[in-house]
Amino acid sequence: MGAPRGPTDVLAIVESRADVASERIADALREGADWDVHEDASRPDGDGGGTYHRTDGAELRTFDGLHIELEEPAAAFECDPDLLVFASRHSGETGPLLSGHFTGNFGPAEFGGEDGRFAEAAPNALPALLAAFDEHAPEEYDVGTECTHHGPTDVGCPSLFVELGSDDEQWTDPAGAAAVARAILDLRGVSPHRERQVVGFGGGHYAPRFERIIRETPWAVGHVGSEWAMEAMGLPESNRATIGRAFEESSAAHAVVEGDRPALETTVEDLGYRVVSERWLRTVGDRPLALVDRVEDALGPIDEGIRFGEARGEFAVRPLPTELLRAAEGIDADRTRELLEGEAVAFETREGGNRIGSRVALPEADTGERAKAVLEELLEVLRERYDEVSVGVDEVRAHETAFDPERARELGVPEGPAFGRLSGGEAVEIAGEEIGPDEVSGERVDRFPLPDGWG
Repeated sequence: MGAPRGPTDVLAIVESRADVASERIADALREGADWDVHEDASRPDGDGGGTYHRTDGAELRTFDGLHIELEEPAAAFECDPDLLVFASRHSGETGPLLSGHFTGNFGPAEFGGEDGRFAEAAPNALPALLAAFDEHAPEEYDVGTECTHHGPTDVGCPSLFVELGSDDEQWTDPAGAAAVARAILDLRGVSPHRERQVVGFGGGHYAPRFERIIRETPWAVGHVGSEWAMEAMGLPESNRATIGRAFEESSAAHAVVEGDRPALETTVEDLGYRVVSERWLRTVGDRPLALVDRVEDALGPIDEGIRFGEARGEFAVRPLPTELLRAAEGIDADRTRELLEGEAVAFETREGGNRIGSRVALPEADTGERAKAVLEELLEVLRERYDEVSVGVDEVRAHETAFDPERARELGVPEGPAFGRLSGGEAVEIAGEEIGPDEVSGERVDRFPLPDGWG
């Protein structure tokens, strides 16, 4: 797996004379920036040589062949690019669409490149492209991503296709071409890689799950093998090398698998990569992965309910005062969750993450102080309901004046609506006598045990 690269010095842009949309995008590029015109006599005109253009941070060269048929086009660029963009058309029945994707073949190479091989992806560039599309796209255009498909597979540097679609009307649309051109120029200075990158497997051609990950998490997505690509590839165990290359060319150590694919997951794990869920990515966010590993070792898998707080660093696991927490959640669940998140490194949850569990990881350096802070906040939550709250050595005692149904019965109050009114603080009339809530109230003490170290 390659190391993340630094910022791109010069962006390489490929125009294809065999693609009308590519020509329109290149025209918009030349109109949208101040370019210096150069001549390269070392290469044929149809192979990126002849007249080419340079501007601040970008170099544009033209090829006769379709993009998918080009071999190592990065070699044509004087700038030795860290990122190469293919300005291209998109064909489909999707209506006006601006899209981006990486190239390669999980199965047979029917449209350029080699069987089971991939160009080096630029996972960090794709989120930047989507953001630029969002900014520049004409109102009638949708924006999206696609799975990995078609060639070329030998580019010479990280690359992606930037596409204008989806038929003749859009391919020659000046507004669409200008939007793509502006988005391409916005990629100047964007690194092709980031620290957190995943490979995707499954789903449709337009990969909505993986677009969500790109847009909504700190994780970038490299190569994506769609449902149809997986079918074209065949049995995972017979295509270990192909799967391994998808990770290598994505500079990724994690995978998200959509759907039920146990054989694929086993193969991925056998290759030394980790299969994670979209929930795992969202929960982990930008936290140090070494910390995440230690938390999962200590508390259990994220997918089984582990959640993170705001604290980071080394931690100690302690039991939580669960009965006290249940009472506090019953009073104000959001506040109870927030106070624990503010002090903890991580904690268990239950009921699909909706309720706090029984153990917490608190910062090791000040575990006692953090536990004390959590307890003090829990007491404040209890005081919203109880008249008096106190802490003993091993328990919290919460006092309240409460409706006493036995006393109400002794005074002749029938069970039913009258009970409800009295417990709600209203007086009732029974046999011509008024009975007030104070007459049927008594003190109740609820006790909540505290684990060692909490009292």
